[in-house]
Amino acid sequence: MNGNATTRHSNVALLSVTSTMADRVTTSESIDEKLSPVLKRLKLPTGLLQRVAGVYERRNWSTEQSFDAAAIDAGKRALAEAGVRPDQVGLLINTSVTRPHLEPSVAVRLHHGLGLPSSATNFDIANACLGFVNGMTLAAQLIDAGQIDYAVIIDGEDADDVQVNTIDRLLTKGYGRDDFMSEFASLTLGSGAAAAVIGRADLHPEGHRIVGGVTRAATENYDLCVGSVDGMFTDAKALLKRGMELVVSAWKEAKRDWNWQRMDRYIMHQVSDVHTGAFVKAAGIDKKLVPLTYPTLGNVGPASIPITLVEESKTLSKGDRVLLMGVGSGINTAMMELAW
Repeated sequence: MNGNATTRHSNVALLSVTSTMADRVTTSESIDEKLSPVLKRLKLPTGLLQRVAGVYERRNWSTEQSFDAAAIDAGKRALAEAGVRPDQVGLLINTSVTRPHLEPSVAVRLHHGLGLPSSATNFDIANACLGFVNGMTLAAQLIDAGQIDYAVIIDGEDADDVQVNTIDRLLTKGYGRDDFMSEFASLTLGSGAAAAVIGRADLHPEGHRIVGGVTRAATENYDLCVGSVDGMFTDAKALLKRGMELVVSAWKEAKRDWNWQRMDRYIMHQVSDVHTGAFVKAAGIDKKLVPLTYPTLGNVGPASIPITLVEESKTLSKGDRVLLMGVGSGINTAMMELAW
């Protein structure tokens, strides 16, 4: 396939990746308790979030926290761990789905909070849960092109409003089973923040090389999952079916250029047991190489891949091959190889 669907990077490395976790734990049991009247009326069992999605807990920000302050915290620590000064950064890309207003970009708040120079370009990339990997790819291309030396990719997510609005709406009389299931995915969302610093590999031999990857689109499915602060409305069966078709197709096509069948880790976007199990089976990979964070953190949107990578990095060794894999509503998919 021609165009930008397959990319290779020659001189780019991941120098650091950090996360900031939300303090407040919200259990699926507590959500069941709040929804008990509607579950009883619709004759639905409790424990659906645990049994169907595999989500037992998710995090929410405390009153002392906010998604943007948490993202800035993650960004500062990522810069410190990478040994990169703020004045050396040439680009900041924010990939958050969460945004308190349409303009200005969330990136400007994060750029200011990190103390980045006026010369550092900053903007948002919005591509649902795929944004962080997209941001890494774009920044890597600019580094390879010699336009910048360092970039910060950053993300903060706040699921509070979506959850509260969804629960309030589901408790409204007259909502049926189909209405409940169309909003079920909203209840799996969690809050969190992450940041990564990438730079020139020749200046940082200790870094983790970003090798390259693939992207694919099936945008005829643009309306299968539509979300806002009011709620996320999903045709779950169709989204799973179409999403799997795209991911498996991309996986098979990638075999012409990449050997990803035996990676040391597969860091997947964290959605649910159903989605993870379906891909593991279709691709024929070892499930033990797919670390999971959604059981305790839920789906943290674009932040889920870097958060999972942070958790798994404690067990990675130099030379390990790592594949980042994501799917975003719309539908888009991306896969990116790292040489740890």
